Amino acid sequence: MTRLLGKPASSSLSSATSTIPSRLARRRAVVVLAGALGAPVAWSQPAVRPIRLIVPYPPGGPLDIVARALAERVKDTLGTVVVENRPGAGGNLGADLVAKAAPDGHTLVMGAVATHAINPWLYAKMPYDPTRDFTPITRVAQVPNVLVMNADTAQRLGIVTLRDLLAHARQNPGRLNVGSGGNGSAGHLAAEMFKSQAGVFMVHIPYGGGNPAQLALLSGQVDLNFDNLATASANIRAGKLRALAVTTARRSPAMPDVPTVAEAGAADGLGQFQVDTWFGLFGPARLPADVTERLNRAFVEALASPEIKARMATLMAEPAPTTPAQFASFVQAELAKYQPVVKASGARID
Repeated sequence: MTRLLGKPASSSLSSATSTIPSRLARRRAVVVLAGALGAPVAWSQPAVRPIRLIVPYPPGGPLDIVARALAERVKDTLGTVVVENRPGAGGNLGADLVAKAAPDGHTLVMGAVATHAINPWLYAKMPYDPTRDFTPITRVAQVPNVLVMNADTAQRLGIVTLRDLLAHARQNPGRLNVGSGGNGSAGHLAAEMFKSQAGVFMVHIPYGGGNPAQLALLSGQVDLNFDNLATASANIRAGKLRALAVTTARRSPAMPDVPTVAEAGAADGLGQFQVDTWFGLFGPARLPADVTERLNRAFVEALASPEIKARMATLMAEPAPTTPAQFASFVQAELAKYQPVVKASGARID
């Protein structure tokens, strides 16, 4: 009896023992599969989790329009990109959100000259460091500004060229006034840089935004300002404003007959003048190199597409892609350029 009971027991133990390896193998397979399903998707494929692209300004502006066009263009490569507008504090609020985000490639910001080159010198307290807290990915675009005069004022004073303006300003110090969208605005700082390099004195009159400043110029309340080319172009073509020079290093394809400040004012101390309204993509600091490279490649390819170039042309913007290293060097140079300009302007936001 014992033998009979023993045989089945021995046979059962042998059968169970023989199935252990196969059970373990199946368990390992399940664990591996579960791990694969739960692990982050490899960056060689479009991301499953959407990328948040923060625009630190209100909807409808050039940064917002370009961000949305790029988001649509890169979806086949990077997956869904959701554009979020987070305006406030001159762009600082949206930029700070990304500075404090996880460095996983899923939160980016469309930073700009204000958030990464001007605000650090303009604001008494900054919530982030413009270089230490971000990973540059690529510059996206530059938008030329243009030095414009009220056409009637220019005709009355006999000012046709930039040199005419400088000659009149030197002969009549303080008689000309220059408007801007506010203390510390891009237009204000461009004017301060212009006055400093040319050695002329003009009275600065700040307004509460770019639109009021342009209306003041059109009505003759101010004589000139440094305006966004896209904003000023319609009135230039209508003959209401006279374009004397663009502020970029090269002439704008949109108005190739308008010289740059540097070329028109080279004999008057302005040979190195260059002011760009630029914007570009940043991630949080410590973004992995492979993720940075993949993001750079996707957005640079998008910037080369005919669709994006055409969209930017409607904004008078020019694509300006870079490598991450080139963009990092550019931001450092812009920071250094604007520090003395902001200080000389006296603008400060507490």
